Amino acid sequence: MLLLKDPNDDPDDAWRMNRSRQRTFVFDEVLDQYASQDCVYESTTKRLVESIVSGYNATVFAYGPTGTGKTYTMLGVDGDPGIFIRTLNDLFRTIEEISDSADYSVSMSYLEIYNELIRDLLNPSSGFLELREDAKGNVQIAGIMEFFTNNAEESILLLKKGNRHRTQEPTAANKTSSRSHAVLQVTVKHRSKSHNVQDVVRIGKLYMIDLAGSERAAQTQNRGQRMKEGAHINRSLLALGNCITALSERGGSHAHHINYRDSKLTRLLKDALGGNSRTVMIVHISPSAAAFEESRTTLIYGGRAKNIKTRVSRGVWRIDGGTEGA
Repeated sequence: MLLLKDPNDDPDDAWRMNRSRQRTFVFDEVLDQYASQDCVYESTTKRLVESIVSGYNATVFAYGPTGTGKTYTMLGVDGDPGIFIRTLNDLFRTIEEISDSADYSVSMSYLEIYNELIRDLLNPSSGFLELREDAKGNVQIAGIMEFFTNNAEESILLLKKGNRHRTQEPTAANKTSSRSHAVLQVTVKHRSKSHNVQDVVRIGKLYMIDLAGSERAAQTQNRGQRMKEGAHINRSLLALGNCITALSERGGSHAHHINYRDSKLTRLLKDALGGNSRTVMIVHISPSAAAFEESRTTLIYGGRAKNIKTRVSRGVWRIDGGTEGA
């Protein structure tokens, strides 16, 4: 349980107390400023690793205003890594434990959405990429490069390479502000070594996402290009918030329209939000009284996200006579 107190409350002013915006929120976990990176990982993401190796999809994303620690949670710093690196280490450790009974392959891609344009962080010279949907409504990114990796060390080197190409600029609110949404996709395929005709290849996909932070232009003192970036960031996050609201109000009814097409971020997150994925949303807020309104709005969206139900099924390819079919 988290209690958000209104900084303008005056206990001696009965009229104002009656209009207090104080709110109580209940989440699966509430982590304070003393929580270690390991504690955050154990509480949010660790339990997803085995399910990915078993052929299920999972998504973890950090959400909240700029400067509240999203990139620190997801990427961490040298000597104190975040969720991306801890998950990759655990993923390969889990795979090693089953490698005697199954063949496996791991591939990854890394992209950013910047000003509603998609860029391949592992192959930035490829220019801007397009989102496309197949006949089944699955979203694909045309032209993105997928790299196969044999161990956690190779994966982490690719991650660090991608991070060097990510768009970051200082603002008055955050001197290392992430100006883009970064999406790391890891795909794990494994097949039993028995090589029976009835064998299947299990496919699990993990998405780890560091969202850019919502911001107020007055707070960031942005002008020109920075203000344009902020407008794109806020628009895509508003679209995400609208999807969260619509999904939480749906109450299991598929008749309720969910507008994923308002931004490239929500199109990419379609499965994570309302489809075939086990999804963890890590909500970040500031302890500052000046950030009360942003904290309140962020926590409201977090509370709504708890009400979203997804239907998770295992990703399977059947092997028949040496060919793969869906």
